[in-house]
Amino acid sequence: MEKINVAILGSGNIGTDLMLKLERSDMLQLTTVIGIDPQSEGLRMAREKGYRVIDSGIQAFLEHPEWADFVFDATSAKAHIRHAKLLKRAGKVVFDLTPAAVGPFVVPPVNLTEHLEETNINFITCGGQATIPIVHAIGRVQPVAYAEIVATISSKSAGPGTRANIDEFTETTARGLEKIGGAKRGKAIIILNPAEPPILMRNTIYALVEGKKAAAREICDSIEEMVETIRSYVPGYRLRTSPIIEGNKVTVMVEVEGAGDYLPKYAGNLDIMTAAAVKVAEEVAKHRLSKLLAEEGKR
Repeated sequence: MEKINVAILGSGNIGTDLMLKLERSDMLQLTTVIGIDPQSEGLRMAREKGYRVIDSGIQAFLEHPEWADFVFDATSAKAHIRHAKLLKRAGKVVFDLTPAAVGPFVVPPVNLTEHLEETNINFITCGGQATIPIVHAIGRVQPVAYAEIVATISSKSAGPGTRANIDEFTETTARGLEKIGGAKRGKAIIILNPAEPPILMRNTIYALVEGKKAAAREICDSIEEMVETIRSYVPGYRLRTSPIIEGNKVTVMVEVEGAGDYLPKYAGNLDIMTAAAVKVAEEVAKHRLSKLLAEEGKR
């Protein structure tokens, strides 16, 4: 099947990690990397790999919209607000890895199929990507009255953007636990751990299900099935222990080891975001190409 041409907007750590992940995609062909610093390592790597490089920002890309149909925005929330308007006008499908939240939040194994026609997709938070699927898996068996998550990440993997948006992280993730995960009430906490050597991303999920007793076997099976689904696009995602079920309380501990493409392996919190972005873009590409083939078949 023909690949869809894509561009990356932003040549920092996230954009560079995306570049390496996209090299493995059967559905997406990276053509263009856009930055604003000609000396950045990301643009240097893109040049060496033979991609088209723009070092003067988005305007030069907009003058050649034929270079890519999909655009990953790995800049900042403030910049994305402006980019989103320009890219919408240019008819591009945008995958937003900033906290701007212009489009709907998507967590691939939970609600991707609802948003395949969207033109701007956001990836909520790293904690949300790691924990909302588990809450959803529990809720498939028994309604979740309350879900609380504690996301612990290495302090080294938290950049200025993460540190400046801690309140947004907790509020947005809590809303995601409710609106996407299905919990009636959600709460999120994040801890930046300064330990050396840096720790992997670890998440603890506490869920209270309705009724006096949780359906232990069915809930464990649902969680394990969900973990395998996530591992299909985040291979370093795993349970740290078997789920612990006491009465109506379910405790699940997961950790995320990064693929080590560009980001260090301890930065699983960033890796799960770039991996989710590639996964969603591939599924949107499949959906659009399938529609195109179906329309051609009718002619």
